[in-house]
Parts: sequence; structure tokens; C-alpha cells
Amino acid sequence: MNKPNINSVREIIIRSKPWKKLTILIASVLALFIFIGLLTTIQPAYRLYSSTISEWTSQIQGSSFLYLLRMENKSFDQAFPEDKESIDLSYLVFEMATSVKPNDARSLLGRELPGFEAYDRQILIAGEGTDYTNLTAESTPPLEVVLEDREADMPDDDTDGTTEEEDVPNDSAEQSTGEREVVFIYSTHNRESFLPHLPKTDEPDNAFHPEVNITKVSEQLAKELKNQGIGSEVDTTDFMTILLENDWNYTTHSYQASKPIVETALANNKDLNFVFDLHRDSTRRDVTTKSINGEDYAKLMFVIGGDNANYERNLKLASELHERLEQRYPGLSRGVEKYGGAGRNGVYNQDVSNNALTIEFGGVDNNMDELYRSAEALAKVFSDYYWDAEKVQGNP
Repeated sequence: MNKPNINSVREIIIRSKPWKKLTILIASVLALFIFIGLLTTIQPAYRLYSSTISEWTSQIQGSSFLYLLRMENKSFDQAFPEDKESIDLSYLVFEMATSVKPNDARSLLGRELPGFEAYDRQILIAGEGTDYTNLTAESTPPLEVVLEDREADMPDDDTDGTTEEEDVPNDSAEQSTGEREVVFIYSTHNRESFLPHLPKTDEPDNAFHPEVNITKVSEQLAKELKNQGIGSEVDTTDFMTILLENDWNYTTHSYQASKPIVETALANNKDLNFVFDLHRDSTRRDVTTKSINGEDYAKLMFVIGGDNANYERNLKLASELHERLEQRYPGLSRGVEKYGGAGRNGVYNQDVSNNALTIEFGGVDNNMDELYRSAEALAKVFSDYYWDAEKVQGNP
């Protein structure tokens, strides 16, 4: 029996080149890990979420999906409308490559015209009178303006601004969370104040004060929630001093200053299930005030960060509260707005919880009586929502 020729064996191995296959396999695995790493480390504004995919496909007609299905199963031919065309691939590729929608001029002009980007925001739910000309406006003053010491009229502690509501019964007070605190309330821009309480200025960009500010509304909201049997925790940290200590910018670093406080609170108290970040809008009185039964209220606006993984859950809560406000206090809610994208924070600490909201309470021209009435209204509406949810979940 002849022994195999060594050179022939070597030639067979070289021809089969198994090392090439192994190299391709290793390279593919490395490429996969690199791709996954990129997806998990890129900035939130550029990540792919279900909301992003939903926006991409929002322009696709339902009949187009039937077109795709019939490519695999001819039975769907009978259901496909004869007057409908298939997916316009050129349109879809153009929009994905440029982020410009051919049927929406705002997607182009918002990037090219100074100041026009304000119209590139999205109204998810429009309340009474809400349109693209009167959405929320954020003050962006230098930090030294925010920290400036100003004279202020302290609100009367003996008057909480609340009113009795005779036409709507409320039995939520009979229920209680006991010792549990389930709502965390804080204010990232904690020095946002109100011109009626600042006698020495009438400039919206100067409406800031270390004591008479939005944190007063946070404390009032906590009191009203307690009246409804719902325990809450209020944080009054002066985040502006944190910015000063770290030499941070007011506009770009405020949420970086507040987020550790929120995360610590949630870690220390597992009962906290709702996170409300209260703000004051810079929009003027005609937009931020509503008269209900002869009393003036500071209108509310829910702002959703579009660039966070909890977008849909946060939106669900905001939508429910808006609808309940509409039923009980028509016109009090300005609606729900989505804010995010390149050049913006887009998360607003709403990634810490499935029930995290940014709530704009009134504007620079509202006073504490009006703000406290709105705090009472939101507490009653939220308590209805909370106790209804508890019943559905079967909790005592």
C-alpha cells in the first residue's frame, strides 16, 4: 500500500484554505461586536428607538405592507387595493439619508433659517389654543443672571390659592399610600421665578430668584397630593450652585447637575414610581393663563423628551393626564409636546423611569395663587389616575 505523498497533502490543505474561512468567521464576529458597541455608546439623539422607526414608517400607507406580504404569499393579492401603488423607495431612501421630508418644508427650513428651528418641534397632543407659534419657550440666560440677587415679594403662606370644587365629587382622600412616598418632585431649573413676585424687573429673562421660585409650586403640589392620600418626596436642591461649583453652562449642563439627585432618590426609595420635573415657561400670560369658573389658573404643558428609551411610556402617562385634565378642567392643559433632536438634550432625565415627566407650570406672568390652583387641579387629576391604576393592578 502506497503512502500518501506529503506534498500532495500539503497541496490539498492549501487549496481548501480553511484558514481563510476561519479568518472570515473571526472578522465577522468582531464586526458584530463593534457594531453593537457603537449602537450602545452613541449619543442618545442618534440612537435607534421604536419611536424613530415609527416616525420613519409613518408616511407608509397600510396598503404598502400588503404589497410586501403578497410578494411572499399570493393570497394577499385579493386584499390589495387596485388603485394603490407600492412603496415609493426613492422617497423613503431620500428621507432616511437627508432627514428632509419632501412634503414638509419645516424639515429643511428649520435647519437653514435662523430661528425657524422652533417650528421643527412636534405637537403630540394639542390643547386649547396650542399651535406651533406658542409652544414652550425656555429662558437661556447666562448663569450670572440666574444667580443674581433680586428683591422678591414672598407669597402669603396663609393662602394656598386653592378653591373648593362643588360640582365634581372626589372620594380619593379616603385612600392612602400610608408611609410610602410614590411621587418624586424636583425642579432642574429650580430658580425659575415669576414676574408678579419680582417688583424690580419686568424682563422675562430676569425672572429668577433663590427662594421665590418654582420650588414653591413643587411644595404645594406635594401638599395637594397628600390631601389626596398620595405620599410624595420633594427635592429643593439648588442646582444652580452645582453649576457654579463645576463651572458648567446653564443651558447645556443643568440636567447633568440634577440627574444624580434623581437617581439617588430612586435608589434609596423603591416606592418612588413617578418622577415630575416642574418648570416655569417663559411664554407670556395670554398663552399660559386659563379662567375656569371665574378663577384664573396657570396652564400646564407636558414636555416629552423624544430621545430616550422610555419615550412611549412617558408619552402614555402624559396623554392620560392631559385627557383627564380636559374632562375635569377644560382648557387647563396646553397639551403634550415632543422636544429633542440634534443640538438639544432630548432626554431631560426622563430615562430614569417609565413614569417621568417634565411639566411646565404657567409662565413668567403667573402668580402663586394661579399656580397653586393648578397644583391642586393636577393633584386631583393625578390621584384619580393613580387610584384607578391601583384598582386595575389589584393593589390595596
